Amino acid sequence: MAKITDVARRAGVSPSTVSYALSGKRPISDATRRRVEAAARDLGYRPHAGGHALPGGKPNLLALAAPLRPGVHVPVLMRLAVSVVTTARAHDHDVLLLTQEEAEEGLSRAMGTAAVDGLLLTDVELHDPRLPRLRSLGRPSVLIGVPANPHSLTCVDLDFRAAGETCVNHLAELGHRTVALVGSPPEVYLRRTAYAHHLMQGFTTAATRHGLTTSVHPGDADPTTAPRLAERLLREHPALTAVVVHNEPLLVPLIAAFEHLGLRVPADLSVTAVCPDDLAATPRVPVTSVSLPADELGTRAVELLIRKLHGVPVAEKTLLPPRLTERSSTRHA
Repeated sequence: MAKITDVARRAGVSPSTVSYALSGKRPISDATRRRVEAAARDLGYRPHAGGHALPGGKPNLLALAAPLRPGVHVPVLMRLAVSVVTTARAHDHDVLLLTQEEAEEGLSRAMGTAAVDGLLLTDVELHDPRLPRLRSLGRPSVLIGVPANPHSLTCVDLDFRAAGETCVNHLAELGHRTVALVGSPPEVYLRRTAYAHHLMQGFTTAATRHGLTTSVHPGDADPTTAPRLAERLLREHPALTAVVVHNEPLLVPLIAAFEHLGLRVPADLSVTAVCPDDLAATPRVPVTSVSLPADELGTRAVELLIRKLHGVPVAEKTLLPPRLTERSSTRHA
């Protein structure tokens, strides 16, 4: 089956020019339009409805399945959703936001009755029950998250494993020997959500390599639990000198709880986090962090999906490298 890239090559133009010529969305010279139409006829090319809806036809529509499950940090999810909508509009697409639990039957319903051209999925699990149906639908899709078996799928995410390793490497280089990970809420781990497990694997792998004493503690999303968690960490690890936080709601309350117990940050305790940059800069002591690039993830996911709608090959897995910014919350042990 001919792809848009084949038509572009035959007509001597870019794939985007083929898209505009066949859809009428942008002004194209008559000569170019005729050349594109002739190439499409010669190759038997039939444009996908998602990228080339004709005037008066069904709207260009993408679906974003972003279920509001327990443990999901809504501000980060909404930032990602805004980025998806903004980028989709730049490509002449609207977005249908699905915030309810969309299991196998929900995906079929969304891709059928709603006339959706392509699908974006968030909160991806290692063994996500939605994936068999997604593969069987044969429709363009992009996962914002990386399951255990990404074969035949398109995935994009922060490299959370490398993010966990980066935080530990930074602390180990500063001489810290006892480090704790305050991770996502327990329900996130119980669902085996991919990003939480990838980060935990990176944390434990790097800690083992450096010979550190460590522990992993799922953190409740309720900020009022921070004092109890801080007390537990110090009770279990009296020699604790550093903490990695992968739990946005707990970051500021946890720092306050440690300081209430007499530990100054960073004089007595170094803190790193994986979170959005603006949150890391919020505490009284700005936190050394790996940026959680929700905006970039939304943009990348839509761009990958648009390329698939246009028949352009894309990589199976796109991982954004972690970017550590040193701030005032870490120092030599």
